[in-house]
Amino acid sequence: MKRDAFRVLQVTETVIYLFAGFLIAAGAAVLLLSTMVEGMRHLLDGGYSEVALALLDRILLAMMLAEILYTLLRFAREGTIEAVPFLVIGIIAAVRRVLVLTAEAVEKFDLADPAFLAVLAELGLLAFLVVAFALAIRLVRPSAGQ
Repeated sequence: MKRDAFRVLQVTETVIYLFAGFLIAAGAAVLLLSTMVEGMRHLLDGGYSEVALALLDRILLAMMLAEILYTLLRFAREGTIEAVPFLVIGIIAAVRRVLVLTAEAVEKFDLADPAFLAVLAELGLLAFLVVAFALAIRLVRPSAGQ
């Protein structure tokens, strides 16, 4: 009886993760498709910088969704969750924010603008996060020589 109940709960957990994976995959597909349609519209209107920024932002977001999907599929297959995929998601998110922030800052801020210091502080924090995530990946992954 206990074994059957445990098995039902395991199957239910796997189904939940797989369903979440399907939703993430569908969301990524819709995101990429809408990015393409919106990008074409902006290109036809002559908004080249908007296209580049939107493509960069949304493609990196799609990469984050792909990494989450990879983690869900691996959990459904193996039953274990690893830290490395989440650290990779953190790196992609930080790099995404750095790229978008710098692209927006070029258009918005002047060096004399006081808000420019806030942007610099955020960029410094994001750079620190990327280094911290990379070090965490190095510490979590077993080295090839062992």
